[in-house]
Amino acid sequence: MPDEPLIFVEVALVAGMTGDIHALLDEAAPIGDPHSADSAIFYSISNCQRGLAGISFGDFLIKRVVDALATELPRLKVFATLSPVPGFRAWLDRQSAVGSTNPLLPAEQMAIEALRGTTSMDDLAALLDRSDPQIGTALRDPLLRLCARYLVHERTPAGRALDPVAHFHLSNGARVEQLNWLADTSSKGLQQSAGIMVNYLYHLSEIEANHEAYRGEGRVAASGAIRNLLRAA
Repeated sequence: MPDEPLIFVEVALVAGMTGDIHALLDEAAPIGDPHSADSAIFYSISNCQRGLAGISFGDFLIKRVVDALATELPRLKVFATLSPVPGFRAWLDRQSAVGSTNPLLPAEQMAIEALRGTTSMDDLAALLDRSDPQIGTALRDPLLRLCARYLVHERTPAGRALDPVAHFHLSNGARVEQLNWLADTSSKGLQQSAGIMVNYLYHLSEIEANHEAYRGEGRVAASGAIRNLLRAA
């Protein structure tokens, strides 16, 4: 396959960290000057060859892209992704299994009970499919907290992050930086990620240390905002 790419990364050059995929992909948005951007947002990583599906291209894939962008566009200071959380909704649904402990806090239970008259996890998941601002307000805090728990603490039997996208970026040295509520309200976004998207931050001076901590100790690098969500439990 001479001269054919194996993998490509799509990048948006913007001002500030983006937390809404619809705004990022808006074709009607004005085209900015890449030389005035201060942030590079990676929003799609795809294998180009069907036979390479599921094959990793090694550690520090994104770091290579970051290094190239930093050299070409020195004004860039933030290198981050806007990523889905594709396993979150399935994990959330499993919390309703018989014998599972209800992960909702008392105040969260009361707010949701006021909407539907129940606090079961089955109804919590079902509420996601309704377009109601009041419901969205009640679900925001518990779902962001549970998503932080899912990304930072939930593991496969092999000890890797349960979410496959999280595992990819953590292996490449990123940290879990920011959760974005209703960042993807497409049917796929709601069905897989409960509408939540996450920014993984690639801080140049921390990439190798984050990679080693995750691969060696299973420790997930996370921002103060994510740690605060976890402490809320």
